[in-house]
Amino acid sequence: MHEMGIVLHLAKTLDQTAADEKIIKIGRVTLQVGEVSGIMTDLFCDCWNYFKVRHPVLSDSTLQIETMPAVTFCDNCKKEYGTVEHGRQCPFCGSYETWLITGNQCVIKEIEAMTEDDVAQSDKTE
Repeated sequence: MHEMGIVLHLAKTLDQTAADEKIIKIGRVTLQVGEVSGIMTDLFCDCWNYFKVRHPVLSDSTLQIETMPAVTFCDNCKKEYGTVEHGRQCPFCGSYETWLITGNQCVIKEIEAMTEDDVAQSDKTE
Protein backbone atom coordinates (compact mmCIF):
# COMPACT_ATOMS: atom_id res chain seq x y z
CA MET A 1 0.00 0.00 0.00
CA HIS A 2 2.17 2.84 -1.26
CA GLU A 3 -0.77 5.27 -1.03
CA MET A 4 -0.02 5.82 2.65
CA GLY A 5 3.59 6.77 1.90
CA ILE A 6 2.51 9.17 -0.83
CA VAL A 7 -0.06 10.80 1.46
CA LEU A 8 2.59 11.21 4.18
CA HIS A 9 4.95 12.82 1.67
CA LEU A 10 2.14 15.05 0.38
CA ALA A 11 1.22 16.15 3.92
CA LYS A 12 4.86 16.97 4.73
CA THR A 13 5.17 18.92 1.47
CA LEU A 14 2.01 20.88 2.24
CA ASP A 15 3.16 21.55 5.82
CA GLN A 16 6.45 22.94 4.47
CA THR A 17 4.65 25.01 1.81
CA ALA A 18 2.35 26.39 4.51
CA ALA A 19 5.30 27.39 6.65
CA ASP A 20 7.14 28.99 3.71
CA GLU A 21 4.09 30.92 2.45
CA LYS A 22 2.55 31.83 5.84
CA ILE A 23 -0.50 29.67 5.15
CA ILE A 24 -2.69 29.07 8.18
CA LYS A 25 -5.40 26.89 6.61
CA ILE A 26 -5.60 24.82 3.46
CA GLY A 27 -9.14 24.42 2.17
CA ARG A 28 -8.64 22.23 -0.87
CA VAL A 29 -5.81 20.38 -2.56
CA THR A 30 -6.18 19.40 -6.19
CA LEU A 31 -4.00 16.48 -7.14
CA GLN A 32 -3.43 15.11 -10.64
CA VAL A 33 -2.97 11.35 -10.60
CA GLY A 34 -1.81 9.48 -13.69
CA GLU A 35 -3.91 6.68 -15.13
CA VAL A 36 -1.02 4.24 -14.85
CA SER A 37 0.51 5.59 -11.62
CA GLY A 38 -0.65 2.54 -9.69
CA ILE A 39 -2.38 4.75 -7.12
CA MET A 40 -5.75 3.45 -5.98
CA THR A 41 -7.65 6.73 -5.60
CA ASP A 42 -10.29 5.41 -3.18
CA LEU A 43 -7.60 4.11 -0.84
CA PHE A 44 -5.62 7.32 -1.32
CA CYS A 45 -8.63 9.40 -0.21
CA ASP A 46 -9.11 7.18 2.84
CA CYS A 47 -5.46 7.68 3.79
CA TRP A 48 -5.81 11.43 3.23
CA ASN A 49 -8.83 11.64 5.54
CA TYR A 50 -6.97 9.63 8.19
CA PHE A 51 -3.76 11.71 8.11
CA LYS A 52 -5.11 15.20 7.50
CA VAL A 53 -6.42 15.49 11.07
CA ARG A 54 -2.84 15.07 12.30
CA HIS A 55 -1.74 18.17 10.39
CA PRO A 56 -3.45 21.32 11.76
CA VAL A 57 -3.12 23.27 8.50
CA LEU A 58 -4.88 20.40 6.64
CA SER A 59 -7.47 19.38 9.24
CA ASP A 60 -10.48 20.91 7.45
CA SER A 61 -9.21 20.40 3.91
CA THR A 62 -10.69 18.41 1.06
CA LEU A 63 -8.83 16.47 -1.57
CA GLN A 64 -9.83 16.69 -5.22
CA ILE A 65 -8.30 14.14 -7.56
CA GLU A 66 -8.10 14.63 -11.31
CA THR A 67 -7.08 11.74 -13.54
CA MET A 68 -4.21 12.45 -15.91
CA PRO A 69 -4.45 10.33 -19.07
CA ALA A 70 -1.59 7.99 -19.93
CA VAL A 71 -0.04 8.81 -23.30
CA THR A 72 2.71 6.87 -25.07
CA PHE A 73 5.00 8.05 -27.89
CA CYS A 74 6.26 5.80 -30.67
CA ASP A 75 9.87 6.44 -31.73
CA ASN A 76 9.27 4.56 -34.97
CA CYS A 77 6.31 6.47 -36.46
CA LYS A 78 6.51 9.55 -34.18
CA LYS A 79 2.85 9.31 -33.12
CA GLU A 80 1.22 9.49 -29.71
CA TYR A 81 -1.53 7.18 -28.52
CA GLY A 82 -3.52 6.25 -25.42
CA THR A 83 -1.50 3.85 -23.31
CA VAL A 84 -4.39 2.21 -21.48
CA GLU A 85 -6.21 1.36 -24.70
CA HIS A 86 -3.21 0.02 -26.61
CA GLY A 87 -0.45 -0.90 -24.17
CA ARG A 88 3.17 -0.82 -25.18
CA GLN A 89 2.73 -1.76 -28.85
CA CYS A 90 2.01 1.16 -31.18
CA PRO A 91 -1.43 0.81 -32.77
CA PHE A 92 -0.29 2.73 -35.86
CA CYS A 93 2.86 0.86 -36.91
CA GLY A 94 3.09 -2.14 -34.56
CA SER A 95 6.44 -1.06 -33.11
CA TYR A 96 7.49 -1.71 -29.52
CA GLU A 97 9.92 1.22 -29.64
CA THR A 98 7.62 3.27 -27.44
CA TRP A 99 7.85 5.20 -24.19
CA LEU A 100 5.42 6.71 -21.74
CA ILE A 101 5.10 10.50 -22.04
CA THR A 102 2.62 11.10 -19.26
CA GLY A 103 0.27 9.23 -16.98
CA ASN A 104 2.44 7.83 -14.20
CA GLN A 105 2.78 11.06 -12.21
CA CYS A 106 1.21 12.34 -9.04
CA VAL A 107 1.32 16.15 -9.07
CA ILE A 108 -0.06 18.88 -6.82
CA LYS A 109 -1.99 21.02 -9.29
CA GLU A 110 -3.53 23.58 -6.95
CA ILE A 111 -3.73 24.53 -3.31
CA GLU A 112 -6.61 26.66 -2.07
CA ALA A 113 -5.46 28.31 1.13
CA MET A 114 -5.75 31.17 3.60
CA THR A 115 -2.63 33.08 4.59
CA GLU A 116 -1.86 35.29 7.55
CA ASP A 117 -2.10 38.27 5.16
CA ASP A 118 -5.64 37.20 4.14
CA VAL A 119 -6.71 37.26 7.80
CA ALA A 120 -5.11 40.67 8.31
CA GLN A 121 -6.90 42.03 5.21
CA SER A 122 -10.29 40.70 6.35
CA ASP A 123 -9.77 42.21 9.81
CA LYS A 124 -9.18 45.61 8.18
CA THR A 125 -12.41 45.45 6.13
CA GLU A 126 -14.61 44.51 9.08
